[in-house]
Amino acid sequence: MKFSNGYWLVRDGYSILRPRDIDEVVATQDSLTVYAPTAPIQSRGDTLNRPVITTTFTAPAPNVIGVRIEHHKGAKKRGPEFSLAPTAHDVDISVAHKGSGDKAVLQSGDLVAQISTDGPWHVDFVGNGKLLTSSGDRSVGIVQSEEGAKYVYEQLTLGPAENIYGLGERFGAYLKNGQSIDIWNEDGGTQSEQAYKNVPFYVSDAGYGVFVDHPEKVSFEVGSEVVSRTQFSVSGDALQYYVIFGDTLKEVLSNYTALTGRPARVPAWSYGTWLSTSFTTEYDEQTVNHFIDGMIDRQLPLSVFHFDCFWMRGFHWSDFVWHPETFPDPQGMLDRIKAKGLKVCVWINPYIAQRSHLFEEGMDKGYFVTEANGDVWQWDLWQAGMALVDFTNPEASAWYVSKLRALLDMGVDCFKTDFGERIPTDVVWFDQSDPLKMHNYYTHLYNKAVFDLLEEERGVGEAVLFARSATAGGQQFPVHWGGDCESTFVAMAESLRGGLSLALSGFGYWSHDIGGFEGDPDPAVFKRWTAFGFLSSHSRFHGSNSYRVPWLFDEEAVDVTRKFAHLKMSLMPYLGRLGEEAAAQGIPVMRPMVLEFPHDRTARAIGTQYMLGDALLVAPVFHEKTGEFYVPQGVWTSVLNGKVYEGPRWFEEDFAFDELPVLARPNTVIPFGDCIDRPDYDWADGVTLKAFAFEDGACVEVTIPDAQDGSRVAARFTVARVGDEVTAVRTYGDLPFALEVNGRRAQCVSDRACVEAG
Repeated sequence: MKFSNGYWLVRDGYSILRPRDIDEVVATQDSLTVYAPTAPIQSRGDTLNRPVITTTFTAPAPNVIGVRIEHHKGAKKRGPEFSLAPTAHDVDISVAHKGSGDKAVLQSGDLVAQISTDGPWHVDFVGNGKLLTSSGDRSVGIVQSEEGAKYVYEQLTLGPAENIYGLGERFGAYLKNGQSIDIWNEDGGTQSEQAYKNVPFYVSDAGYGVFVDHPEKVSFEVGSEVVSRTQFSVSGDALQYYVIFGDTLKEVLSNYTALTGRPARVPAWSYGTWLSTSFTTEYDEQTVNHFIDGMIDRQLPLSVFHFDCFWMRGFHWSDFVWHPETFPDPQGMLDRIKAKGLKVCVWINPYIAQRSHLFEEGMDKGYFVTEANGDVWQWDLWQAGMALVDFTNPEASAWYVSKLRALLDMGVDCFKTDFGERIPTDVVWFDQSDPLKMHNYYTHLYNKAVFDLLEEERGVGEAVLFARSATAGGQQFPVHWGGDCESTFVAMAESLRGGLSLALSGFGYWSHDIGGFEGDPDPAVFKRWTAFGFLSSHSRFHGSNSYRVPWLFDEEAVDVTRKFAHLKMSLMPYLGRLGEEAAAQGIPVMRPMVLEFPHDRTARAIGTQYMLGDALLVAPVFHEKTGEFYVPQGVWTSVLNGKVYEGPRWFEEDFAFDELPVLARPNTVIPFGDCIDRPDYDWADGVTLKAFAFEDGACVEVTIPDAQDGSRVAARFTVARVGDEVTAVRTYGDLPFALEVNGRRAQCVSDRACVEAG
């Protein structure tokens, strides 16, 4: 939201108060509070009729500094609030007095807030001795409109070449500089500025992140109101935000997710192929079996079959009852599917239609969100007369998940938690939550309720969702997918931008509809998207009004699916380690180039390719024939055909549909598993360690996690090169392994060591 008219003037209809002097700085054991009058105080009389802005600095965790800016403090606090996890640590505080020329200082780990005590207002945030960003004169504003609406904003400085990323899953330009962004969940597809997953957190390649601790609408002006600053504003009398530092952007994300929640560990089977009925297509058990058997007969790995909305009767969503005509024997059908070694996912949402047999029960027991007069809130968008389950009511939440528990008892393994964005703001919640705050936060309660049920019934590490909506903290309930996109190369690229932005917002896993959702992809789009899909953390075939089984496109689509599905299954020892890093450290599986190459100015700006973990560069091809991609410094090797690319430079090359740039980073060792038809196998048994562009003196430790519990180690190896000799030694575990160096098979000199002599 913009309040200025150019740099000097204020927009008509608004007035702005700013801190102009420092009256006093008061310290407690763990905070600094600065009282800043809105005009210089030169005499006692100047304290009359003079507003004061109160700013409090805290340190809830190492390398995190909280800033709370307040005008009037008397407003009643109404939830919800983001659930944060502070960490006890030492905080260093020093107070300076007005006129001393010194600065008041609050230090949290390696992050320091330096506050000027001799106006005008100025605060520097310094990390490891380097200036990160500042709040300066004219940065803080207390705004009031002629109609009486109140707002608070902060503006933090931007460097000359600084880039801003994140703010949720945003499908527009990858770099957020120059954009106006409202944090407000909407069901708007991937073609607009709206987003399903809005997160009031951004990261900067200058080495810090900013989390605005408000579940309601937060408006960001990223170099778009003042081009040298990032502004964020909220309505009301107070603004709370946190500056988060790390020596690397990975550490910034790790510190942010330590505060707001780390992604859960997902089961090994979830990395396999998910195949859907699609949305409005006609399907019954015969159709389902035809799809499943078609995948099996063609040697196409399949792990999960998903039933979309019409597993229930139309106009009855959600009643959680299988369509009696389409699926007359649901228990038998599920048993038959699971006998083929598959998991089952079903679609749900948090709405109860008026024709659902659950509607009367929910209404009578007060389980739905109501209007101010006590009536159940209803509308006809999506489902006729639908009501909204009130997850702020513990009894309503328990009632809702009890219906899902019955499905789990039948053999369902996981849920696609769709919707959660269209949440009204003119309603009353059971716990008296602020409706404006609940609009974005509702999805958190919805997905948490379902995820908690899965952990309770299936166990920690076995729970997984396919969720569309989220806000800050939602990364704890994976996996999330990119929503409703068109079936074009342009939509494929915008989907990737959304995933990369979400990764830089603290989310560890991400997926998308292979081939696109809306419309019918032509075979070229489908095949290119298939390669991209199997080089994502999670892979799902899903569409709207047409099926997405590969053989309906052409036979080459079957071959492309087989090749890249087999590749992904063989990469499970590597992907499993990346999943463990996501769960333990908050580092995403699919990584924007800036995370791995923060000092490469070209890599920092690229939103058309990514690193799959730390060792594999993936550049999807957004064209029927030609791909364009950037290779950072060093010698990179294609894992598909062994071709070598030396960077730093851009390449433009034609690729067959079963090819794309999947390049191994120099001096890396990537473990390949001994299974290509499923993801949930013993990743350490018969693993092959493949070394790429391994230079003299290189030494790498390779850890293979346990497929059943990623926190446990199944095997560990040390791979080193001295002169022309590359040696791999198993330092933990007892299963057989092999070594390849630039495609050459090494000789195993014992059951613990292999040597390739060049």
